[in-house]
Amino acid sequence: MQNIEIPVWPYVYGQPSGSGKIRTFPEDFIVKENLSFEPSGEGEHAFLQIEKKGENTEYVARQLSRYANVRQRDVSYAGLKDRYAVTTHWFSVWLPGKADPDWAEFESHSMKVLHAVRHTRKLKRGVLSGNSFKILIRDWHGDQAKTNHQLEQIKIHGIANYFGSQRFGNQGQNVSKSLAMFDGAKVGREQRSIYLSAARSYLFNKILANRITQNNWNQAISGDTYQFDLSHSCFQSDQPDAEILRRLAAKEIHPTGVLWGKGNTDVSAEALAIEQAVVDDYEDLAKGLIAGAVDRDRRALRVNVQGLQWRFVDETQLELCFTLPAGSYATSVLREIVVC
Repeated sequence: MQNIEIPVWPYVYGQPSGSGKIRTFPEDFIVKENLSFEPSGEGEHAFLQIEKKGENTEYVARQLSRYANVRQRDVSYAGLKDRYAVTTHWFSVWLPGKADPDWAEFESHSMKVLHAVRHTRKLKRGVLSGNSFKILIRDWHGDQAKTNHQLEQIKIHGIANYFGSQRFGNQGQNVSKSLAMFDGAKVGREQRSIYLSAARSYLFNKILANRITQNNWNQAISGDTYQFDLSHSCFQSDQPDAEILRRLAAKEIHPTGVLWGKGNTDVSAEALAIEQAVVDDYEDLAKGLIAGAVDRDRRALRVNVQGLQWRFVDETQLELCFTLPAGSYATSVLREIVVC
């Protein structure tokens, strides 16, 4: 099997200014999902806000289906969350013509129901507006003044919207496994989806890395396609005008990179040349994604870090609080300031 290594992607704000440990305890990594809508209060679907600790998302979904005596496909959730953390999730359970069971009896030492409300439709993947994080870095050592400066820069200018290392599996093996799959190796449906995502994410990160190296990851270049902040809507421009430059500076829009797959080219000129160079270098990944019928899409190269606050609890503990839009990674914030 051909091996593709995951590199240390270029940094935006210089080398990390400290080192430390995350997830020493689950309580050190707290994540809360933020829905993009308000449940209506009535309907066939029970929406449950559940706090879990040390459990993965699929496990909670299976337990809910057993407790509510419904099929597993009648339980849905908006996104996956890390197991070794304290995470607040939304789940929905389809209960047509049925009353809610006593959700308090569902609770255990690792799961707690915080809120239950009805809604007319089931919870679908990707309907989150974002995730809020509270992270404690223990055994921190480094340059406190430089860390403060880097965090100020992140607060003002945002971060590079890299896919996090968890997207690529243990030691980045999922990208190499995607090549084996494209070469004919048999895999299950779930693994196929994971490997396709890893291959596409790798190409995106390569494109973003190239633009960081060229110092235009957050700048307009000819032929760019831009995405509105906190939206999936995009528009293309052959040449940036004064309004595009103003909106980029205000972080109202962001340059994008391709999420490779089948479909029409939606960049031109300099932006196209950068993307095409990466696609040409990794032709097997690119052809495999097209053969896998993955649709082409765009992803912002930059992401705003909302509500960023931090404090040094003491000389060896740094606490961070911030919110990211759905699809962005807390590890992409952490990597800029600390080696974990």
